Amino acid sequence: MLITFETKAYASITMFGDVATALLKLMGHSGNVPGALMADDVPAALDRLKAAVQTQPDDPLDLTRRSASDDEDGPHVSLAHRALPLIELLTAAAAEHENVMWDV
Repeated sequence: MLITFETKAYASITMFGDVATALLKLMGHSGNVPGALMADDVPAALDRLKAAVQTQPDDPLDLTRRSASDDEDGPHVSLAHRALPLIELLTAAAAEHENVMWDV
């Protein structure tokens, strides 16, 4: 499943469903799809996501994958790299006071 995030302030971004859901939860959202953030709620969600990234920027998004043997499944992509497109979208939406929506 793919999830697309949209706002009038930024280009749409599409992510794998498990990645998008994990990032939504880090933003303090339930992770339900479809969903939306009203413009007034975007700055708080952005702050929560940035705080999670600053706390553990090099950790994999799936925090259960910790052992070296797990790296055989594929390359490690850090939380900071996974979250960057969504952080940019939320930053633009907050700056222009726009809503953010996501759907499959």
